[in-house]
This record gives sequence, C-alpha cells and structure tokens, in this order.
Amino acid sequence: MCKTLCMATNLNIDPELLEEALKIGGLRTKRETVNQALDEFIKRRKRQQLLLLEKKIEYHTDYDYKEARRKR
Repeated sequence: MCKTLCMATNLNIDPELLEEALKIGGLRTKRETVNQALDEFIKRRKRQQLLLLEKKIEYHTDYDYKEARRKR
C-alpha cells in the first residue's frame, strides 16, 4: 500500500529479472515485488550513507560519558 502518494507508472522492466525476483522474494504480485525491491534498495543506500558518515565523525576515546551524566 502507498503511504503518501500512489502513481501509475509504465516501466520497461527486464522480464527475466522480474521473474527471478518474484521467485526469490516469494511475493504474490509483480507490484509487491517491485515495491519490496525499491524499499530494500532505499534502505541499503541509506545504510551506505551512514557508513560514510561514520568515517567523518571524530571519537574521543578518553571521553567519560558516565562522568558527564553525573555532572547534570
């Protein structure tokens, strides 16, 4: 089901890829299969972006977060 906006779209999808996705995914319809694939694609890309961010964050190993909480 659509969470916000549903739109009808004509796509030229490789039929062999779609059939394989249907078999592997175990879903009932092409629509469910495509929606699941898009959802997984988005989640994977967001995880990749988080991993890239992780390399940019500087951690201080000597920081004592418990001590900082006690000072509140």
